[in-house]
Amino acid sequence: MGLVLVLAAVVSLAGCGGRPTTHHKPGTSHQEATGSSGALLPARDEGGHRLRELPAADAPTVRAEARPDTEGGWNVHLTVERFRFTPDSTGGAALPGRGHARLLVDGRETTRLYGPWGYVPAGARTLTVRLHADDHTVWAVAGAPVQTTVRLGGAPTVSAPITKAPTTPAPTTPAPTASAPTASATSAPPSPRPTEPGRTVTLTITGRTVSPPPSRIELKKGELLTLRVTSDRADTLHVHGYDRELPLSPGTPATLTLTVDHTGLFEVETHESGLVLTQLVVR
Repeated sequence: MGLVLVLAAVVSLAGCGGRPTTHHKPGTSHQEATGSSGALLPARDEGGHRLRELPAADAPTVRAEARPDTEGGWNVHLTVERFRFTPDSTGGAALPGRGHARLLVDGRETTRLYGPWGYVPAGARTLTVRLHADDHTVWAVAGAPVQTTVRLGGAPTVSAPITKAPTTPAPTTPAPTASAPTASATSAPPSPRPTEPGRTVTLTITGRTVSPPPSRIELKKGELLTLRVTSDRADTLHVHGYDRELPLSPGTPATLTLTVDHTGLFEVETHESGLVLTQLVVR
């Protein structure tokens, strides 16, 4: 009888999977069991990981610096706030301020980081660093993953946690040059000012991977936006808040143009696969 009681105590302490922090009811996942740590969102990243949202004041932040390596590739250094790497508790409960980072090279997840240093091989063009909780959910703020993106190539680049789409530079007019008047000289009519083309965003969907990775695009109210999307499967693109939809055919680029005349935060996603492609911030 004494041996049975000892074995029962050992099983009770071991919990599910040998970790007291990961014990959960049968039929529930670690993500569902730790849902009280932040708000577990229905949205998922490219790897199928649920987003776990925290208030901005409590959420971690990450910045990345890519330094060229003498033998090719890039040495990556992360600077985090309100966050620490906890490799010993990976697979456990989601506790605010703890977890690991994942590297996405050119939109594809390549490795995890359990510390501030990593390496990206030569040939990569973009690097996204995303912060995950110990239960593998993605820390998020306002429905968007906590991440930073660095463009590789040339001088080392430091990227902010939320990136903007590149803006179109304003056209410039060369300074006039003086010329000697002639008897037959006539003044030419002024050249018309080029029409502002607006913002164009190109997105590619391969499986559950979106390239470039989802981020926020800041726009001014009244700005013209063109979305060019290529998907490897049939789906429907939907711009929330504007109720605009665009059918997607496998391998065929599709274009949707709209004027962003409503202010706020709007998600662009696909109906069938449920992927968040990007977010529009209209001010």
